Amino acid sequence: MLISREHSLLLIVDIQAKLAPAIFAADSVTANAVRLISASDQLAVPAFVSEQYVRGLGHSLEAIQEAGRHARFFEKTHFSCAAEPGVLDLLRAAGRGQVILSGTETHVCVLQTACGLLEAGFQVFLVADAASSRTPANRDAAIERLRAVGVHIVTTEMVLFEWLHKAGTDEFRSLLPLIK
Repeated sequence: MLISREHSLLLIVDIQAKLAPAIFAADSVTANAVRLISASDQLAVPAFVSEQYVRGLGHSLEAIQEAGRHARFFEKTHFSCAAEPGVLDLLRAAGRGQVILSGTETHVCVLQTACGLLEAGFQVFLVADAASSRTPANRDAAIERLRAVGVHIVTTEMVLFEWLHKAGTDEFRSLLPLIK
């Protein structure tokens, strides 16, 4: 099953100032999340960004905030976005059944969010190169577990090309800098 920009939304989980320095491959994860949120803005795909316990972990990294100027940011204290009061309603209001999911930490907030979204009836696509944990072992175990419960494991470029659907369009040309 392919990702459709008309049927998907983007959810970036907790790429925050005080947590990011401890994350394995944080620079790459952040860069890919920025690519996703930038593309979502250009292609009118609704984007949402969660921030876990802002008082302790700080806001989203500046790069995420800048790229996500049209995204909907929300704070949470539950590990799962789906468990946070009002968030499922917020996501459902977008009218999209596919959730493109990225963020940190893969084995905690991302995993619990993905499972909650599946239970709520969403199709979930984890962007593996835009998700990580403090250790590669935790990240890898989470991806394996998520695959086993029915989450589709994808990459940033898979999402971008599936959102675009074809070459030779103005949209394709406008996203080329994000692809190259």
